[in-house]
Order: sequence, then structure tokens, then C-alpha cells
Amino acid sequence: MSSKPSNPISVYITPPGPNSWKTVFVLEELGLNYKLEPFRFDDIKKKPFIDINPNGRVPAIHDPNTDLTLWESGAINQYIIEQYDTEQRLTYTGLKEKHLLNQWLQFQMSGQGPYYGQCGWFQHLHHEKLPSATARYASEIKRVLGVLERVLSEKDEDSQWLVGHKMTYADMSFVPWNFRLSEVLVTSWDDAWDGFPRVRAWHERMVELPSWKRIMDTRARLMDEQGLQWNGVPKGIETFTDYEEKIAAGADTTSKV
Repeated sequence: MSSKPSNPISVYITPPGPNSWKTVFVLEELGLNYKLEPFRFDDIKKKPFIDINPNGRVPAIHDPNTDLTLWESGAINQYIIEQYDTEQRLTYTGLKEKHLLNQWLQFQMSGQGPYYGQCGWFQHLHHEKLPSATARYASEIKRVLGVLERVLSEKDEDSQWLVGHKMTYADMSFVPWNFRLSEVLVTSWDDAWDGFPRVRAWHERMVELPSWKRIMDTRARLMDEQGLQWNGVPKGIETFTDYEEKIAAGADTTSKV
């Protein structure tokens, strides 16, 4: 078993977004001692959270066992792995593998996360339709998927992971955003994966893990407690079109103040 923190690690999250669950996924898969500190997205730029993370983004953690407060999901996950994955369940320590894992984590953070996030914003949340913006970011999503497809297609059939012959924290880092792929692209689940069969198979192996299912049950409960639907839209709003109209109305009101 992995080394266990004797006191629970506090994990500060807002339930809707994917990035928090990237960290919770690793904690849950390793069976570590942690506690969620959920709060509303409306409060992400306010005290007391900005005293924890001045950038006003989630996740952030405080580990009382080492007295370390840390933000940025990639930095957090690398810390968790280094500090607590003593049996190397989700990592490798050889020189080559260690740096390849970091390479893929950086690709997820610099490529997948920002492009998916921007595409989702312009598809659903921006107050006006900008087809050129949605087309650009949808194209970048396909490019990212294409990189993953090419790499996985060059692997042996019994080694369908980014590094080595087992799932690592690098593979896991891609799951929360890929889980939202059809929503971000506004298409069916099957169509979203068209042309990327190995990436789909890789992703679907991971979302079948009990640890992922447990944290998604937790997410659903927290979303319900905050009056949100699974996609982050408040209850009572039936479609993204209705939500967009509400956002646009808010923008119009703000512009007149």
C-alpha cells in the first residue's frame, strides 16, 4: 500500500469544473486520507479562498502532515505522487520514465486543459456567438486528440498507456476533460471520438475504475447540494440556450451600470 498521510489532506474545490477532479482522482486511486472543502464557484475570487490561492483557481490543497499549502493541479499531483506513492503504483522513478511522465502532464496542462476550456467557454458561456473562436478551439481539441491517438497507436496492444506498461498519474490527468468531450464539442459521444479509437478505449478503461466512479458520485452529490445540474447549469434552466440568454442578459445589465 502507499504511504498514508496520518491527517487528512484538505482539498479545496468547486464541484463543476474538471481540474479539481484531476487531483481527487489520484488521491482516491491511491486510497489516501483526504477531505474535500467544497465551495461555490461564485466565491472563487473572494476571501478566504484567495488567501489560500491568490490566483483564485481550484484545486488547492493544504497538507497538515507537511504544513504545505499548494495550488496548480499539476504541481499538486506531482507532490502527492512524490510524497505518498511510495510503492510507485501510479509512477516510475527511472530517469527516462520520470521525465516522460512530466512531459505528458505538461502537455495536458498546456494543451488539453486550456483548449477544451476555451472551446467550452465560447460554445456555451460567452455572451455572443463567435464562430471563428469555437472553430479554432474545436480544431485544437482535435489536434490534441490526434497527438494522443498517434502515440497510443504506436504502442504494443498490451501497453496502451502513455508511459510504460501501467496507468500512471499522467494518463489520469487527461480523464476529467475528456469526460466532458461531447459537451465541449456539442456533439454525440460517438461522434466526438470519431477518428480517435485508441484514445477512446484508453479513456474508457479509466472511467470504469471504481475510484473514478466514486468521485463522480461525490461530484453529483455536491452539485445537487449547490443547486447545479451535472453540467454546471443551475437547476431550473433546461437548456444551454436558456443559460446563454441569462448570461447575455446579465452582460447587458452590467454594461448599462
